Amino acid sequence: MIAQEGPAVAGLGLNRRTDREDMEVQVQNSSFEVIDLAKEAAMSNSYDNHSIARVNDHEVRISTMTEAFHWHCHPDSDECFLAVEGGLLIDFDDRTVELRPGQLITVSRGVRHRTRPMGERSVNVTFERVNARSERLAGPGE
Repeated sequence: MIAQEGPAVAGLGLNRRTDREDMEVQVQNSSFEVIDLAKEAAMSNSYDNHSIARVNDHEVRISTMTEAFHWHCHPDSDECFLAVEGGLLIDFDDRTVELRPGQLITVSRGVRHRTRPMGERSVNVTFERVNARSERLAGPGE
C-alpha cells in the first residue's frame, strides 16, 4: 500500500507518491464504483436488459421485465439469475421454477428456457460470460 503524504511529513518530502503511483491508485480505486440496483431498475417501465458491471470474464446484467422473454439457450455460457423485485418465473421444457426476491438459480449452458415476470413487473440480476451467445429457439410443443 502506498502511504499518502501527511501533515507530519509534508515539509520533509517523505512518502511522496509519484505521478505513476497516483495513476496506479486511481486505477485501483476505479473498482470501487457503487451500483444502485433500484436506480438501474427504475430506468425502464417495460423490458430492459443492460450490463451494470464486469467480473473477470463475466458480466452482471440487470433486467426489468413486464412480459415473457422468448425461448432461448446460451450454448457457450451458464446463466445465473438472482430475483431482486417482484419475482421471476423461469420456464424449462419440463417445469417452471419460481424465484422470489433474494433467491438465485443457475441455468446450465445449452438448456432451453425462457423468463417471465411473476406479476406485472420483475427485476432480476443475471451473471453470464461476456459476449455469451443467445440462440432463439421454439418453445416446447411449438
